[in-house]
This record gives sequence, structure tokens and C-alpha cells, in this order.
Amino acid sequence: MKTIKLSILKKSDLKHLAKFVVEENLSHHVEKPAHNQAFIEKEIEYIYEEESKFSNSKVLVATNSENKIIGSIRTLKWNTLDILPIEKMFAIDLKNILETKKTDIWHIGRFAIKKGAEGSGFSLFKTLMVHAINDVCTNTNSLAIAECDVKLLRILKALGIETTAITNSIHYLGSETVPVILTYKTLKNFLDYNLHFLSCHEENLHKSVVLSTPHQYYTFV
Repeated sequence: MKTIKLSILKKSDLKHLAKFVVEENLSHHVEKPAHNQAFIEKEIEYIYEEESKFSNSKVLVATNSENKIIGSIRTLKWNTLDILPIEKMFAIDLKNILETKKTDIWHIGRFAIKKGAEGSGFSLFKTLMVHAINDVCTNTNSLAIAECDVKLLRILKALGIETTAITNSIHYLGSETVPVILTYKTLKNFLDYNLHFLSCHEENLHKSVVLSTPHQYYTFV
């Protein structure tokens, strides 16, 4: 068993998040990455600049004893003004698709777990998911959107989280990625069943929590 610390990432550390997300996506989905370093650096900078623009986002990270990130997830309550990553990636306008005036819309993204790291087990997977879903479910009139790898979609379905595709998939950072909607009902059912993974409240996330052994899973972009 390893002690993993959960914390809210500072805005000044967003470059570390971007690097982690890009490298872990490629690590999970490409056996021998064919992308050169220039491509990787470009993607890191793109994600960093994108995340830096959001003022109402929260990034939860898990770090090991060496203070290295081994897991991350970001929730963002959409103000309907910012252009979200999902809109740019899939060339869609969410205001034409969703009832934005009557619904709180959350974007879940930057979900990645370090491949093969000690402590990056299924408990960490669920812990990050539950904290993000808990943000979404503060209001019954909420839904979440996300860009999901198709393998992750199968895992979510196995966990009882149903998704609805918004449009066709694209290939991004080594995997087939689908834009999806996740309703309050399906997220709340998962949250209620896994409340024990809310081991600490947001204001106490500096406290260490014990999580379990390595497992394999996939990513939200």
C-alpha cells in the first residue's frame, strides 16, 4: 500500500498538468510513440494555454512520496461564454445542442493516471472520478460533458455510468475519442454507491489518503 496525497493544483503549476496529461495519453495509447518532441511540446503548450484561460476550474491531482503527479482530473462549471475544449476538438456549438439556460453544465477533463506507477490503482481511479462527480452533483439540474477514450467508455459502462455520444469520434493523442454527455441521474447513482471514496473534503485535500495497487485504465482529454 502507498500513501498518496490529493491536492488542488495551483494555477502556477498548470504546465506540469499539461505535460502529465499529454505524456500519459501517449503512454497509454501508443506502444512506441511516433510523435517527435516538437509535437509533444506543442500539445503541452496548447493544453497549458487552454487551461490558463479558465477562471472557474478545479484541478485535483494525486501525487506520490516524491511529489510527482500520478493522477489528475479537472472539473469546470461552464459559464456558456468560454469556448470549451470539446467544442474546438469536435467543431460543435454546445449552446445549439444543450439547454444551457436551464442546466448547470460541467466539463470533466484532464483525467489521466500514470501508467505502472505504484499507488495508481483502481482505488485512485475511483477516487478521482468520485471527487469530480461530486462537484457536478451539487445541483440536481446538472449534467457533465467530456471527451472520452473508447476504452474508458467501456469501463464507465461496466461501472454503471451511461453516456450519450454528441457526435462522431476523432483520433486524438493516440486513441479514438468520443464527446459524450453524462446525466445527473447516472452520475448520482455512481456517486451514492462510491461515497466512501470521498475520503476527504475539498478544504482538507492536503491530507494524505491511502490508495491501492496498480491497475490499467484510460483517459479523459
